[in-house]
Amino acid sequence: MKNLFLIDGSGFIFRAFYALPPLTNPEGIPINAVYGYCTMITNIIETFKPDQLIVVFDTKKKTFREDIYKPYKSNRSEPPEELIPQFSIIREATEAYDLPQIEMDGYEADDIIATYASQAEKKGIEVTVISSDKDLMQLVNDKTKMYDTMKKRYIGINEVKEKFGVEPSKVIDVQALAGDSIDNIPGVSGIGIKTAAELINDFGTLENLLSQTNKIKQPKRKQVLIDEKDKALISKKLVTLKNDVPINKPYNFQIFKGINQKKVSKFFEKHGFKNLIIRLNKKNSNKNS
Repeated sequence: MKNLFLIDGSGFIFRAFYALPPLTNPEGIPINAVYGYCTMITNIIETFKPDQLIVVFDTKKKTFREDIYKPYKSNRSEPPEELIPQFSIIREATEAYDLPQIEMDGYEADDIIATYASQAEKKGIEVTVISSDKDLMQLVNDKTKMYDTMKKRYIGINEVKEKFGVEPSKVIDVQALAGDSIDNIPGVSGIGIKTAAELINDFGTLENLLSQTNKIKQPKRKQVLIDEKDKALISKKLVTLKNDVPINKPYNFQIFKGINQKKVSKFFEKHGFKNLIIRLNKKNSNKNS
């Protein structure tokens, strides 16, 4: 069966930046995130030999979620100063690898990943999302799994159940109740993941729970669910990934032809990535021997 690897490019950038010590290229520009990003992309290509690879990025523009709930992600600080010049160089790196890359104003990378995963599934293609982001776990099913490059492990249906206490299709209901302080998603006061999972396992969906609060035995919990019903429903809208983004490049399966050796070597040389050049040359000599 053919496979598609979808890379959460923005997630990769931050992981690489915080995982590596400061580095600069011959022009003195900070480059640690770029080096880490290139290393991770090379690892994926060598380890998994994907049929197709697409890198998806976030944009700086606000998304439809801010229209639903103004404080969404408003608590996020600006990226570190040394990381800012690296964003555009990472786009150049992706270009040098000859990989399709996409970002869209108004939507998050996660929504584009959800849309491509849905389109690929319909064509019978297996999908691997390269990310450990819990917000993407709602996409996991028998055709789509995730892979965490740091922990070198797959995240499938069982791993999602372990984390959230529910099937992947119910993750959004649990997140809607529990909220998320990192993204400023309100949720319902005093309800964490564990309680949220119990409630969703009992009632099936958030909507069922909110329409049957009379069945809840704990008076305090019952009252907070009645009082904060709107917060829970808004939170569900915020955590639900859109899988019908009007992407200007609809999913079209083209076989990934492998790294563009010439372009990528030139990019590595420009930024002084000696180890990656050695790795590339070694791979080529193995291929030719």
